[in-house]
Amino acid sequence: MFEYLDKISLLINKMAADQKDKLVSAAKIVADVIKNDGIIHTIGTGHSQMIGMEMFGRASNLANVNAIMDDMVLMANGARRSAEIEQISGLAEILWKKYQFNKGDVLIVVSNSGRNTLPLEMAMKAKQQGLNTIAITSMEQSKKYPSRHSSGKKLFQIADLVIDNCVPTGDGVMSINDLLIGPASSVLGMIIVNIISTEAIKINLEQGVDVSIFQSQNIDGADNEALYQKYESRVKHL
Repeated sequence: MFEYLDKISLLINKMAADQKDKLVSAAKIVADVIKNDGIIHTIGTGHSQMIGMEMFGRASNLANVNAIMDDMVLMANGARRSAEIEQISGLAEILWKKYQFNKGDVLIVVSNSGRNTLPLEMAMKAKQQGLNTIAITSMEQSKKYPSRHSSGKKLFQIADLVIDNCVPTGDGVMSINDLLIGPASSVLGMIIVNIISTEAIKINLEQGVDVSIFQSQNIDGADNEALYQKYESRVKHL
């Protein structure tokens, strides 16, 4: 009925088939973090911020998620400003000190291009500190253009586990009059993180492990206060 819906549905199915083993591995990593009372940290820049934020404070999703949403990088302070700031080397070190990270936690880094400085240096820092790292990126896009980081590396060359969102170069799934339209990376990224979280939840519940899950505050009788109190010392933006 709609071309975009057809194209995005095909892409979702391709990603799920091609990345099945990677998604299962990611779910197992996150399941272990949940089981061991760790924190799932997420970071994205540009529109990838939305993918990291999708897991945070989310009804029907995990409570032990810390989204890195510092004012320095949020697009709310200006789209061009945000794009320029993510190229600054050393910013990851500053951000790292503003959040609480522990061994046994995991960092999910979302970057469609996989070439910009901040996501790369956050992944590098996490690995130095003994955290598992999961990357969500477009392998087609990432392999086509050079890194913007001094190391010359891309995100897929740094992270422990790499999930390809299968999004084509330029992020569009449609072409009209030589114009690429129909962005896909946000849709695919949100599906990926929700697959990871729901499968991780299932793994733990099947093993009899308690899982902290937020319930919608728009359902009468739902109360998340105990979860806020449990995690507010480790999850900055609660």
